[in-house]
Amino acid sequence: MANFTFEDQGNQIVLLDSTIGEQVGEIAFLESENTLIIVHTGVEPNYRHQGLAEQLVFQVVEKARQEGKKIFPICPFAKKEFDEKADYADVLQVDD
Repeated sequence: MANFTFEDQGNQIVLLDSTIGEQVGEIAFLESENTLIIVHTGVEPNYRHQGLAEQLVFQVVEKARQEGKKIFPICPFAKKEFDEKADYADVLQVDD
């Protein structure tokens, strides 16, 4: 069974399968002064349907909370996650 870890690499958070020592997913974002703009979320095909992409979005949500930033999701998957999870509203960047 796979053992997953996340690694913050500055402009992305990668998902690592520690049992094989390889990257199997990532979430990429652009960073402005007060906002993280999620531009891409991806998980290798063999690792899909395990909730890993959702966990990647959660990692960015936690990063934003820790850094006092908002998130603007451009990536369709991340946008769907924000639409479906009301508990992410505290970090969602909304137009005034």
